[in-house]
Amino acid sequence: MNKDHMFSNNALKKLLIPIIIEQLLSSLIGTVDTMMVSNVGDEAMSAVSLVNSINVLVMQAFSALATGGVIVCSQYIGKKDDEMANKAAGQLLFSVGFLSVIVMSFCLIFRTGLLGWIFGSVEEAVMENSKTYLFYTALSFPFIAVYNSGAAIFRAQGVTKMPMKISIISNLINVCGNAIFIWVFHWEVMGVALATLISRVFSAVVVLYFLRQPKQTIVVKNYHKIRPDFRIIKTVLRIGIPSGVENSMFQLGKLMIQSTVSTMGTAAIAGQAMTSTLESLQSVAASSVGVALTTVVGQCIGASRRDEAKYYVKKMSVWSWCILVTSCIIVLILVRPVTILAGMEPESAKICVSLITTIVLVKPFIWVPSFTFVAALRAGGDVKYTMVTAIISMWICRVVLCIFLVRQFDMGPLAVWIGMFSDWTMRGIFFGTRLRSGKWLKHKVIE
Repeated sequence: MNKDHMFSNNALKKLLIPIIIEQLLSSLIGTVDTMMVSNVGDEAMSAVSLVNSINVLVMQAFSALATGGVIVCSQYIGKKDDEMANKAAGQLLFSVGFLSVIVMSFCLIFRTGLLGWIFGSVEEAVMENSKTYLFYTALSFPFIAVYNSGAAIFRAQGVTKMPMKISIISNLINVCGNAIFIWVFHWEVMGVALATLISRVFSAVVVLYFLRQPKQTIVVKNYHKIRPDFRIIKTVLRIGIPSGVENSMFQLGKLMIQSTVSTMGTAAIAGQAMTSTLESLQSVAASSVGVALTTVVGQCIGASRRDEAKYYVKKMSVWSWCILVTSCIIVLILVRPVTILAGMEPESAKICVSLITTIVLVKPFIWVPSFTFVAALRAGGDVKYTMVTAIISMWICRVVLCIFLVRQFDMGPLAVWIGMFSDWTMRGIFFGTRLRSGKWLKHKVIE
């Protein structure tokens, strides 16, 4: 490799490996979390699964805003304008914190009507558990939003070990809290939610503390003195909002599908819930490549080194594919033991094993263009194209096709994944075409 390139292989590994470890351990602990909840009963697991569909929708929106901050900060860093990078970081924390409090308040006030509107008529025990779980997890929204933004600020400057350490400790707190609250205090769903809240408070406090430390490119101090700078906020939101809309629509589609799954009975809900958890586990390490690629491409474009941005997209996409194939094989080997350890009912376990086998046979061929390529397009500021493409693809393939297959052919949970595969394929084709055209490099994110 040319020694004049911005990132050597060693530098890329130092950036990527902590992200993979962080995301992988988080997902593994998430799987343990699901297994612990499943031991409480199918009603509890179903409630957590249903409410997490809402929680993921909210967190994806704030994660997208944080991604907007990463892109802006990384481009300023590539341009060697540290002062503006610091200002952008402060405005990201301010705007995300403000918006998250509004969303939290809405979910707390309207949680009963919201759950009834989205999930309709589910079993009474599932609905009561859902109300409890949403109450406590909604309280955690500002904390997870602030943590995600702080972690994104660290990643924008190439510092990935700090978010990794915080995430590992936070997830351990969550698992230990689950064990204590479920098996010692017998708080069941409330205990699971309370452990989540405590772990997220910890993450937010610690990340804000370390952002204040000197000897790093971006330092944010005196949080109480941050006032809105609408010029910078507009720049962050111009990148973050389209990604947020895209991610939110993506999750809204999943909610609509989940609503369809919820009519299939508790076994289907539980089987689909574990399948979604394990499928996410397959993707997490490969998704980490996209997270790292956002920083790499952002800094390259900020430094006006667009040819290098294209080079890193190709290089890291190959890495993403290799990691994905390995992850798929590992999850396929582990799926049966996991369903046994989780204490799943035989019918739910059978559904899960069948779906995971199908996913492993299809996913390696279509996932990388759909999810790794999009990180590069966003880092270049081509967020409107990715938003429109993803939304159209999601509604046509993921929602309409899924509902059609369920209602006309009674295909059950398999219909969810057929719609998913179609969505990934369509997105991959359009994102790959956009990358080859070079139009994504013509956007101007910062002055």
